[in-house]
Amino acid sequence: MSLEFVAKDPGSNPTGSPTLYKTETGWIVQGWVVTDPEVLARMDIPDGETCVEIPDRLVPYFFREPQAASDSNQ
Repeated sequence: MSLEFVAKDPGSNPTGSPTLYKTETGWIVQGWVVTDPEVLARMDIPDGETCVEIPDRLVPYFFREPQAASDSNQ
């Protein structure tokens, strides 16, 4: 699987902030694990899947080209 860095949340801690990556078939999103039982009860999450939360300010980065690995600050 290919993995291209797209962006880190500009308003979060640079060592653990929500991050977007692009693969050849879709997206990988690093975010805060949703643990609220009431929220999870309203979702239909099948085995093998999970959900994470990202801030609204990260959404525009879905429409940008992936950055070079040297630009990722990782």
